[in-house]
Amino acid sequence: MAVRLLLLLGAWMALVGASGPVLVPDISSRNVEIRTSFTGEELLLFGAIIYEGGLPDAPAEVAVVLRGPSEPILLREKQKVAGIWVNADSHRFRSVPGFYALASSAPIDRLIDARTAAIYEIGVDNLQLSPGPGAAAEKEQRMEAGLIDRMEQRGLYAETPTGVEITDNVLYRARISIPSRVPVGVYRAETFLISEGRVLAVATREISIGKSGFERFVALAAERHGFLYGIAAILVSLFLGWAAAAIFRKRV
Repeated sequence: MAVRLLLLLGAWMALVGASGPVLVPDISSRNVEIRTSFTGEELLLFGAIIYEGGLPDAPAEVAVVLRGPSEPILLREKQKVAGIWVNADSHRFRSVPGFYALASSAPIDRLIDARTAAIYEIGVDNLQLSPGPGAAAEKEQRMEAGLIDRMEQRGLYAETPTGVEITDNVLYRARISIPSRVPVGVYRAETFLISEGRVLAVATREISIGKSGFERFVALAAERHGFLYGIAAILVSLFLGWAAAAIFRKRV
């Protein structure tokens, strides 16, 4: 990793003369493959901060965000009626990140104000979830809170307020865990350099998470040949049911 970082520093030395500091980020793996045995992975996001004219007096802080592909989601709210859970209400979100993880060198509310955090969408509570039209403000807030809570329970949304280590005010690194049920697609890793309540620099890298091997074959079959895939799934289910019944009869 040290050699890789030195090469990046050399490539960016021409930017030292630019106004303000420059971030030089990198990732331990640009491609994550999901196989049958995939149980999750830990990514290392690291890099360096290049300053103009030497190190500043105020220490720098770093926040790293890893965001997954967005998609529309229909959230249903359940209520218990006569002892039975039923769908009582629903709300559609037009754009929801399938994964969101934040690691920072200190709690975000100590680094920047709420307005700046909302502009850059730093923190789970500052995500712009694009709710559908027509809902009352109270309902939107309730549904957003329920959606975020659900994603956190599934391990798809997470925050680590002390997850970034900074060495000599120049080098930084953060570890972000990818759960086994992570959605596939192109992810965006954003690094924010923060000092005295202001975002001084932002750098972005992309990560591809996709299925491979038999998992990829099944996913492509379901996407390209949906009808045939459905028929095959029904036939497999019927066969497994028949086989289980036959084994049970023999044992009896």
